[in-house]
Amino acid sequence: MRAFRVAYDGRGYAGFQRQPHAETVEGTLLAALSRHGLVARGDGPTHATPPGYAAAGRTDAGVSAVAQTVAFEAPEWLTPRAFNGRLPGSIRVWAAADVDPDFHATHDAVRRTYRYFLYAPPTGSGGFEAERATDDDAVHETLARLSGEHDFHNLTSDDAGTVRELRASAIREGDFLVIEATAGGFPRALVRRLVGTVEAVGRGTASPDLVDRLLADDPVPGECGVGPAPAEPLVLWDVEYDGVGFETDEEAATSAVVAFGERHRDARRVAAATGAIRNRIGGTDDEAFED
Repeated sequence: MRAFRVAYDGRGYAGFQRQPHAETVEGTLLAALSRHGLVARGDGPTHATPPGYAAAGRTDAGVSAVAQTVAFEAPEWLTPRAFNGRLPGSIRVWAAADVDPDFHATHDAVRRTYRYFLYAPPTGSGGFEAERATDDDAVHETLARLSGEHDFHNLTSDDAGTVRELRASAIREGDFLVIEATAGGFPRALVRRLVGTVEAVGRGTASPDLVDRLLADDPVPGECGVGPAPAEPLVLWDVEYDGVGFETDEEAATSAVVAFGERHRDARRVAAATGAIRNRIGGTDDEAFED
């Protein structure tokens, strides 16, 4: 058995789990294995899975990952760099580990960590950023209250497995707050609803008492609850296993850095153009081109 670390830009995929009529990360991974001749080719994205196959988790549509983990019975020649030879640049395998024959990528994971990159200019920001200005102290206090063991039934659509031991914190990076959440596992959309709660309290659109209501036993009506934050800024950051040491494939890691660097530059180009349009219409563009 071998476990592989998989990074992907989830923006172009309908989530991780394969679906019969949509492009997904898992479907793309299995298609690559079929082109390598390791699994039977199916109809569309419904390829067969190799023996022992399992993945660490199912990310939603638009969610990205740096350390998604898949494991299965793989031949020795299937290194991360070989795997990448049949994958698009939006999905890169960059590390691997030999694991026990009974290893299960889902059930053997002891901790999962997500990071959410929340656009949240600091309090006092003016101009276009004023409505999104966020109080860092309120964010930290909210995350502290959400940390610990709680029943998060009001922050997920799941009916079972809602009691979790959660550790959540945030650090500021310029206009962004990077919110990190770690737990053994996460009910559906919990991280994104947690971010929605933090965002509402941090921007003053909700009272800090909202946290008490969400953590209470009584169900919160849908119109009074918190919807999930957008998926695109969310990244599956790490999946930890006891006794498993992943070895980075340097060539594969380099190709991943290049591929994600290109995607980052493309996003910055688009952001520069839309920002300039905003500034032009808002009357704040500079006069560098005027005589």
